[in-house]
Amino acid sequence: MYNLAAISYVPMSWQQAELTGEVTGLGVLRVLEAIRVCSGISASRTPGSGQIRFYQASSSEMFGMVAESPQTERTPFHPRSPYGVAKVYGHFLTQNYRESYGMFAVSGILFNHESPRRGAEFVTRKVSLGVARIKLGLERKLRLGTLWARRDWGFAGDYVRAMHMMLAQDEPADFVVGTGVTHSVEELVRRAFAAAGLDWREHVVSDTAFVRPAEVDHLCADPSKVAKELGWEPTVGFDELVMMMVESDLELLSGPEAHHDESFGPEGW
Repeated sequence: MYNLAAISYVPMSWQQAELTGEVTGLGVLRVLEAIRVCSGISASRTPGSGQIRFYQASSSEMFGMVAESPQTERTPFHPRSPYGVAKVYGHFLTQNYRESYGMFAVSGILFNHESPRRGAEFVTRKVSLGVARIKLGLERKLRLGTLWARRDWGFAGDYVRAMHMMLAQDEPADFVVGTGVTHSVEELVRRAFAAAGLDWREHVVSDTAFVRPAEVDHLCADPSKVAKELGWEPTVGFDELVMMMVESDLELLSGPEAHHDESFGPEGW
């Protein structure tokens, strides 16, 4: 069973902190309890003997104000948003149920994973959609917040493969999943505009309205454990990922059924 449910958009977690705690945090508890009760699991069961295997989607946002870089499975958490705090709660609950009831429960501490299916509110998709709009003459400017923040961005398809591998292992264990390479938002913007033959400096406007109350400056994964124990590694690089997203949104907005309305451009980052 994969628990991917969450209020996962970090800025929204500030606007709806209580809802974020209910869904992203307590939601994990409710699922774990349902599995325990339905499977008849008690404290007498041996580790890993539960009939249902459970995957919890943990997040690199749990590291927040990082204590070290890159971040490993042993790096202390210091979340900087209600979303990050709720994810830490769910992460420790998963660990606690594994240790207390012997459930096959694992957490994947996934760093930013993107694709053309990413929600339009997230910075990668906001940028690719913005580039497509500007290229097609639908917009002139793209408004963003912090450009210097750095993230470890990878392809969502690679990360889904890692999730499956975690549930297929013999014994339950948690893993950090990422590329081990970081890029700034400015790098993302520059490469996305270049993919469409545009100069980002002519179109991007920095707007403080999109700056988080507490920014997470630099997230970078150390995927050594998942590479060594599960044999996982990413197959899509950053440049290929950015190009994929820009080309997809150009096709989306150029198609006969394209709707050039606000649903394609929530503000974010």
